[in-house]
Amino acid sequence: MTEQAPNPIEVISEHASFGGVQGFYRHASSSIGLPMRFSVYKPPQAKAGPVPALLYLAGLTCTEETFAIKAGAQRVAAQLGLMLIAPDTSPRGTGIENESKDWDFGAGASFYINATAQAWAQHYRMEDYIAHELRDIAAEKLGADPQRLGIFGHSMGGHGALTLALKHQDIYKSVSAFAPICAPSECAWGRKALAGYVGDDRSVWAQHDASALMAQARTPYPQGILIDQGLGDKFLVEQQLLPERFEQACAVAKQPLTLRRHAGYDHGYYFISSFIEDHLRFHHRNLQAIA
Repeated sequence: MTEQAPNPIEVISEHASFGGVQGFYRHASSSIGLPMRFSVYKPPQAKAGPVPALLYLAGLTCTEETFAIKAGAQRVAAQLGLMLIAPDTSPRGTGIENESKDWDFGAGASFYINATAQAWAQHYRMEDYIAHELRDIAAEKLGADPQRLGIFGHSMGGHGALTLALKHQDIYKSVSAFAPICAPSECAWGRKALAGYVGDDRSVWAQHDASALMAQARTPYPQGILIDQGLGDKFLVEQQLLPERFEQACAVAKQPLTLRRHAGYDHGYYFISSFIEDHLRFHHRNLQAIA
């Protein structure tokens, strides 16, 4: 009798795309304690061996399908030989009371942190899941090169990408973001999430705030960080994103930052798809430079 590999990955669906495969998967997560879903684009080069990989973190209300369906990233990823990995935005079906009550907290809105507040702490372990468990799966079962991993994301996922990159520089060798929540300690979305997940201690909030983390760093990514922000973004106007705070923190940290502001672009995937190629090429350059 053949012994089954531990924690097998269940294939939900797979689709040929630009010579590679766009897949959607499910597995039993040891970090979350529940099934988790994620998507992977394997470029054609993955048939020959490990390839550099990018982890994409989506925004509020999204799922593991959003980026794969809307961003239009597969064509360029196939050209460059980049694997694209996108987890779901939170655990699902936890049984927590009111988990799905609010669109900006709970289901679909994990903020990619390890919760410590009662009720949320058992399953909302997204930092552990992404930085450790999903990284191991990518390397051991998907064919990602563990030495050439980058991270990027959008909105809440941009916040996640920046903070996880700053906390795990040994794992992520390249980082970028689209319209990230740059200073969650100072905006309504962030204050609600941080208070709900980790309590009211603002010193703890700073551990999940990209601008606060960057201000304490010293040139963590010398090859640069890329951020794109639409000036027609209503959440920019509503002071939810605060890119200027991160810009100021980068100046303090002597961190090279390319923050591009684009007139007319809003917060959605028409914006992301317009500049996705730039981000993929940015990460490809950084990851290819690793010996």
